[in-house]
Amino acid sequence: MLNAHDILETIRMIQDENLDIRTITMGVSLLDCIDPNIDSACQKVYDKITRCAKNLVRVGEDIEKEYGIPIVNKRISVTPIAIVSAACKGSPVQFAHTLEKVSQVCGVNFIGGYSALVQKGFSAGDVELINSIPEALSETEHVCSSVNVGSTKTGINLDACALMGRIVRQTAQITADRDCIGCAKLVVFCNAPEDNPFMAGAFHGVGEPDCIINVGVSGPGVVRAALSKAPDADITEVADIIKKTAFKITRMGQLVGMEASRRLGVPFGIVDLSLAPTPAVGDSVAHILEEIGLERCGTHGTTAALALLNDAVKKGGVMASSKVGGLSGAFIPVTEDAGMIDAARCGALTLEKLEAMTAVCSVGLDMIVIPGDTTAETISAIIADEAAIGMVNSKTTAVRVIPAIGKQMGEELEFGGLLGSGPVMKVNRNSAEKFIGRGGQIPAPLQSLKN
Repeated sequence: MLNAHDILETIRMIQDENLDIRTITMGVSLLDCIDPNIDSACQKVYDKITRCAKNLVRVGEDIEKEYGIPIVNKRISVTPIAIVSAACKGSPVQFAHTLEKVSQVCGVNFIGGYSALVQKGFSAGDVELINSIPEALSETEHVCSSVNVGSTKTGINLDACALMGRIVRQTAQITADRDCIGCAKLVVFCNAPEDNPFMAGAFHGVGEPDCIINVGVSGPGVVRAALSKAPDADITEVADIIKKTAFKITRMGQLVGMEASRRLGVPFGIVDLSLAPTPAVGDSVAHILEEIGLERCGTHGTTAALALLNDAVKKGGVMASSKVGGLSGAFIPVTEDAGMIDAARCGALTLEKLEAMTAVCSVGLDMIVIPGDTTAETISAIIADEAAIGMVNSKTTAVRVIPAIGKQMGEELEFGGLLGSGPVMKVNRNSAEKFIGRGGQIPAPLQSLKN
């Protein structure tokens, strides 16, 4: 039962500690829109999404006003377009244009699902869609793309890693006049979840309902503020503080999700517990780690502190809601986190340390700016490394790197808004070309045999 203390505490979290609902994301199945005629298929896609999501933004804004809870983004995710477009003759980019038109009509911030799932191999539709990604992302503003190249069950498609290295470079080159923004809307996964509400990796899985509402919460500032009140706590007490704080954040997310579900007349799916930072001061995962006791994020002890944080967030969240899903943990996107940006600028945080951190955090190498002359094969190898961490540890990992065309280490790339800015980080210059060129499938680990 709510009491005055709980209400006042939540108000303080919102006003002073950057607590918000980062996104409500409506997932829409497009399986019933498949048509051999691409014009007909695109029209069906447009009609269905606009019908389902016509009130999404209004409902989100109404909930914000009535409850006083900021909802930063309203988004849509759809069935991977590679599945929908496979039956059509014509360029998949036509679907990207349709999704862009939908995003503008519905007023959402992003629409995700220009995606392909190729962890065990390619279909003709997958190859066609992946090759179209640079064009699609350069010609749209709100469309996001993702490709799943591996899983614990299937292993890693090394041919897909090789292809995605080239696609990431091409996307950077074709959007170089806009600070390579296309790469900020493209993520490569291992073990991609089907109910992820966060961009750029959101898509609506084929096992999901026809239409559903998922919620992504945030609150790094709230966690840091709670820890700042216990400077002498031992590490077990630190974990307990994080768990209790995550419980409160998750309850707020569930309230918003259930209310949005009721008003829109669609099922409530999951709350994603991920601590999603922003470039705003006081809203940083890195600063939580520093509050735990690190002089600077990236120093020795960072991986251990992040493991504690991630585990405590999950434990607190699952006690608060029986509908926890998505990614759920702590995001470490460099350009989107004020503390990560500072740590990268001063050299405390390196690409190698970030890779180690991804073994215990929510996702992977996220929003990392690399030199513009980084080869496609090196990008492919970064993807393969991250996929291996996900595959062996049975967790989701991802890569969203931005080759800053025309820039070198020490220079900066500026996106603005939630995407932030960041320094160009050092990349190992030794070649992995022969390894990537071997192609084939990296076999699934022994723990995949669970039947």
